[in-house]
Amino acid sequence: MSETVLPELPQELWRAGKLELAHGVQQFLQVMRVASAGLGRYLAEIESRGAKDLYGYGSTAAWFADVARLSRGEAGPIVKRAIALNPTRAVDGTEVPAVAPATAAVAAEGMIGEHRIEQILEILKKIPADTTVEDRESAEKILADLAREAGPRQLADAEAKMLAWLDPDGNEPKDPEPKEPRREVTIERRRDGFWKLTGLLDDETGARTAAALEAYAKPRPADEFGQADLRMKCERQGDAWAELLDLAIACPDQPGTSGYRTLVHVTIGLDELKSGIGKACLDFVGTMTAREARMAACDCLMLPVVLNAAGEPLDVGRLRRFVTPGQRRALNIRDQGCAFPGCHRRPKNCHAHHIHHWADGGPTDLRNLVLLCSFHHRLIHHGDWQVRMAPDGLPEFIPPQYLDPLRRSRRNTLHRA
Repeated sequence: MSETVLPELPQELWRAGKLELAHGVQQFLQVMRVASAGLGRYLAEIESRGAKDLYGYGSTAAWFADVARLSRGEAGPIVKRAIALNPTRAVDGTEVPAVAPATAAVAAEGMIGEHRIEQILEILKKIPADTTVEDRESAEKILADLAREAGPRQLADAEAKMLAWLDPDGNEPKDPEPKEPRREVTIERRRDGFWKLTGLLDDETGARTAAALEAYAKPRPADEFGQADLRMKCERQGDAWAELLDLAIACPDQPGTSGYRTLVHVTIGLDELKSGIGKACLDFVGTMTAREARMAACDCLMLPVVLNAAGEPLDVGRLRRFVTPGQRRALNIRDQGCAFPGCHRRPKNCHAHHIHHWADGGPTDLRNLVLLCSFHHRLIHHGDWQVRMAPDGLPEFIPPQYLDPLRRSRRNTLHRA
């Protein structure tokens, strides 16, 4: 393991550029993780010798709580994790092997922190007791290696596949009996432009609604640099509701839409549409930013009415500019879901993004289209990531310089695994 050097803080941090800030966060994060792994080895050694013999405390957790000025409840998991990752010795001196030695090795490199370690340890607890030592060690090594680059969602997916292989029978789920239906929904527009939705659902419909929201409201996986989803649960459920509406409206049997995603008229100036700066009028009842209008125009969420400087209509969006159902089917087959590296979202949860925006003259054909989920669609429009079509006809993504100074292209390989 290479020595981790603590980075120096600039005297005036507010002068640092975004690349320097990102590198500083990554360096300190690795230092913290390496230090945590080293602390764990010390705690495991104290556990082996006995905190009572060494310091007069009844347990290592009690001693560490006093030393670190923590509560017993805070110190306990840290000591427990240290014992799971490091070998200890029994009273008679015989060595007690670590529960997760491969995970400990990855943690010592500073590649994973306590949250991924805890997730791996919880998965290992679910492995059937009759599993062979070789299979258990192999499973732990797979999880540890995967955790180097993966987030919580990918580890959860690996857990499901691993347990299905080790314990194919599992537990048979039981469906609750539905109660007498009763459904009420009220929606009203407030003065501030927001809409208030209230309702009352019977047990069966409520359970189905909760299941649908839960499926789409799960936190996004942490990216390869550990950035977690910071949305509150209510915010994630609000975004999930918007996704469910998109799915329903895009259904071919939906009355009045025939599978097209055209919903509202958006009036915007030509300069604002091209620059993404300014405001747009939404169906004459509200406003949206020009940047949001530009993003929405990718996948027919609106019918744009573009005005010149004098306010005269230059163009009313035509369906031939929009992604047709046939093109959408071809996109689904080619990309098989969100094309952004590491994203699991399936085609039905994605928008069709114009790589070269049609407002700038980009055509609506497969060589200029890519499937993106709503989160990564917004990231491409608002962030420093770039997308392009490779010579083999598949999309590839260029990360910001603060993530990869060489800006090497990346692809999503999960859908073709």
